[in-house]
Amino acid sequence: MKKPVIIMLLAMSLVACSVVDAPAPYGVTPSASQVEWQKMEYNMFMHFGPNTFTGAEWGSGQEKAELFNPTEMDCRQWASIAKAAGMKGIIITAKHHDGFCLWPNPVSRHTVAQSPWRDGKGDVLKDLSEACREYGLEFGVYISPWDRNDPHYGTDEYNDVFVKTLESALGNYGHVFEQWFDGACGEGPNGKVQVYDWPLYHSTVYKLQPDAIIFSDDGPGCRWVGNEKGQAGRTCWSTMKINEDKKDYSRKMLNEGTPYGNAWVAAESDVSIRPGWFWRESENSQVKSLQHLLKIYYESVGRNSLFLLNVPPDTRGLIHEVDSLRLMELRAALDEIFSEDLAEGAVVEADNVRGGARRFRAQNMLDKDYDKYWAVDDSLTTVSFTVTLPEQRTFNRIQIQEYIPLGQRVAAFTIEALKEDGSWEQIARETTIGYKRIVQVPETTTSALRVNILESFACPVLNGFALFMDNVYVSDEAGATPETPGLIKAASEPVIADIGEEMTLKGFAYTPKENGEGGVIVTCRLEVSVDGNTWSLVKDDIMFDNIVNNPITQKVVFEAPVQARYLRVTPIRVETGSGAVGVPSSTYGVADISLLL
Repeated sequence: MKKPVIIMLLAMSLVACSVVDAPAPYGVTPSASQVEWQKMEYNMFMHFGPNTFTGAEWGSGQEKAELFNPTEMDCRQWASIAKAAGMKGIIITAKHHDGFCLWPNPVSRHTVAQSPWRDGKGDVLKDLSEACREYGLEFGVYISPWDRNDPHYGTDEYNDVFVKTLESALGNYGHVFEQWFDGACGEGPNGKVQVYDWPLYHSTVYKLQPDAIIFSDDGPGCRWVGNEKGQAGRTCWSTMKINEDKKDYSRKMLNEGTPYGNAWVAAESDVSIRPGWFWRESENSQVKSLQHLLKIYYESVGRNSLFLLNVPPDTRGLIHEVDSLRLMELRAALDEIFSEDLAEGAVVEADNVRGGARRFRAQNMLDKDYDKYWAVDDSLTTVSFTVTLPEQRTFNRIQIQEYIPLGQRVAAFTIEALKEDGSWEQIARETTIGYKRIVQVPETTTSALRVNILESFACPVLNGFALFMDNVYVSDEAGATPETPGLIKAASEPVIADIGEEMTLKGFAYTPKENGEGGVIVTCRLEVSVDGNTWSLVKDDIMFDNIVNNPITQKVVFEAPVQARYLRVTPIRVETGSGAVGVPSSTYGVADISLLL
């Protein structure tokens, strides 16, 4: 009778000895909400308001509320399109810089309640939040602290007014998954200056929406990627070094993050499907191509970032047919590319498995369970694993994922393909992985792949590996390097345009070179002349709104028509690629200065 007991005790002892602890978290790690936010991958941004009706990029705040009067607004149309496009959530510009509120904000007199839309009884936030719930989407809001309408702006009282605005927007429409704070404070040297009370704003958000992800340059939930092209860095850390005064975040730092950061603030890549952020009829023919959107997808989702695509409603209050069609084309292409995992059926073996435990085996990387992962012993930060396919397969996309609940670790890796002669050929060398990395490689046919982790800050922990074939988009990524933005500098060299004859002018349009090449004019002085010798000042503080981040054509309409043959545009503030000062006017990147007659 004693023998079975002895055998049972021995078995229990062996089981106890086989228990291997999971890796300890490395560095700062994401909250559960941040992990779920990253899993969303692809969301819709919607810029909507008075600018939709005026064509402005940044409103002045003096627009009459009567302007806002969409004739067919249907938030269910927005939500149905977002759902069909494969997006997981929608963020709406509840209040842009002009101060106009898309809901009846009780502390503002510049809202939908003062507009003729639905006889002043409409509420965009109510309609959209309900539509999102109906279609299984998350609902988020953009609320700009900058307010060019509110009389309290620039005073101590404004922060309290803004808190009441947050309370109204965040406390009445159900769950809000993301609070988008635009950090713009664009009043000039002679204008109002407001010191934003960010700790107060953040505490207000968390009081009302404890699980919300807060967006700003330094989060604390997620960060701006440093450009409006939807382009994360090829090196992209979800960690960042946050400083107390919230200053000196270079675009490179925002784009790439920082290793050894003191906060988990993953990148969000925002970009518009059109040249501008608000709808303009003139841009109906300029919706980004399928190829362009796929490029953005690979440079955002494929580089450890979230893809936030702006799709602005038109003056009807509907997503335009051109935009909707392009979204469906993108969804179809993504489905075609990522529907078949060419690593299915493969066998994965690694140099090391943590404690030899099955629960940490390399094969877990092919399991679709997010919480199953491969891990190695704590002492190892360089290690390899081999993926042996059932037969030779052809692919050009390799997807690798880190298990980010335990932190971001990998700093460098290579991928090799097995050649027919039995040797290994390197087909990719990259740096970070993070939540998801989609490596674009030349079309490759092989029966096995080897991934070499060359540098990791702690033992690697990977939970995803997949292979795909993209026959839609041809990569141009090989050899590319991240852009290095310049600084805004003072400048004075004028740009002079000769019309050829004296004419009556109502305004002019400035177009930077493509992608802002050579720099862009941020603010300028405009003078006109009939003889090229005597000049009359038209305006000395023209500002091209948001042109640094989005270098597109911008129009300037004069307060009254002027007679002129010559226009002299003198840049006051210029962003140059090199940060040079006083460079010749040709390097300002002026593609065109055209006339409004």
